[in-house]
Amino acid sequence: MSDAQPPIRVLVCDDQELVRTGYVTIFSSQPDMEVVGEAENGHEAVEAARRLRPDVVVMDVRMPLLDGIRATWELAGPDAEDAPKVLVVTTFNVDSYVYDALRAGASGFLLKDSPPAELVNGIRTVARGEALLAPAVTRRLIGHFAQHVRPVDTASPARRNVVDTLTPRELEVFRHIAEGLSNAEIATALTITPETVKTYVSRILAKLHLRDRVQAVVLAHKLGLAPAP
Repeated sequence: MSDAQPPIRVLVCDDQELVRTGYVTIFSSQPDMEVVGEAENGHEAVEAARRLRPDVVVMDVRMPLLDGIRATWELAGPDAEDAPKVLVVTTFNVDSYVYDALRAGASGFLLKDSPPAELVNGIRTVARGEALLAPAVTRRLIGHFAQHVRPVDTASPARRNVVDTLTPRELEVFRHIAEGLSNAEIATALTITPETVKTYVSRILAKLHLRDRVQAVVLAHKLGLAPAP
């Protein structure tokens, strides 16, 4: 159909050929996805991403030559231009990997033993610009991550600027994002529709020049706009 959305372009990065083959098989079977390339180490991942310009990079953490965290930083870190969304997938449910991945610019984090449907949904989620964290680590991560971020003074210009930029309703939504709530959960809390929440989230990200919800969570905690864990 002429008005159909283009497929999500996916780059698969993992040092195990069997894992890559499995991902390619799963993702290629989705009507809205196209696997545009593979990489077996971090250097190949960075080169392939810059050459193929995928929408989403599925990135393993432990890879030779350049690990997935460093590769993510090069592709999606603060100095990256036209950064792809990076979905980090790892065998290890380790807090430090999650923190490092998010600091490096990853938009999502899932475990390799996640069901195929969850992996596919993860790609769609980060492609939409939303953050995704494995359910097993989401709430725990938000609390722990907040403890590693030093809030600015509550009367600082940085905090006032954010508060002044957002409407009262947008500020409410921003606080709920910082708690790790999904659009559906925010809609229930504020008695509005999920579609309305989605609109608010898009406005917030645009106003604050944020790439996705992960960055929103980090900023909210840094500014002291989120409840203490």
